[in-house]
Amino acid sequence: MKWFIIAILALLVIIVAWAIGAYNTLVRLRNLVQEAWRQIDVELQRRHDLIPNLVETVKGYASHERATFEAVTQARAVAAAPGSSPAEQAMQENVLTQALGRLFAVAEAYPDLKANQNFIQLQQELTNTEDRIAAGRRFYNANVRALNIKTEEFPSAIIASMFGFKRAEYFETEDPAARQAPNVQF
Repeated sequence: MKWFIIAILALLVIIVAWAIGAYNTLVRLRNLVQEAWRQIDVELQRRHDLIPNLVETVKGYASHERATFEAVTQARAVAAAPGSSPAEQAMQENVLTQALGRLFAVAEAYPDLKANQNFIQLQQELTNTEDRIAAGRRFYNANVRALNIKTEEFPSAIIASMFGFKRAEYFETEDPAARQAPNVQF
């Protein structure tokens, strides 16, 4: 009888230790996802801060392209608004990326603008920021994947549902051009 009670207590200790470990793992993963999103948010804010300078530089050369400037400005305002989920933010950023593409197409028509040192520097800053956003998105999505796996796989799904851990949203691009292979011609 004494060995039976010891075995039951040992089993309970093992189950409690596993539950604590599973809970702590879920908390750690949730915090990593939140931290990764904050890093993307910092880079998106940097992107949003660069855009008005870029628009003003292009305006000096192509003042008759008002519709393009307004589209970029409006897309930036929507993308910079706080409180969006990762999926909504991704959609807003895709609209902004398309508007920026139109702005750069306008810049292509002005050789003096393309040679302007300020424009070149802003374009380079924006490119570097885009690269950091892409790296941040990969890091964020890897953490989201880890959290989502833990919240769905058995037996940690039991702890996840008991304590309200939910799946996180991926930050994905919806831009069809980004999903196509580039056309290379020689």
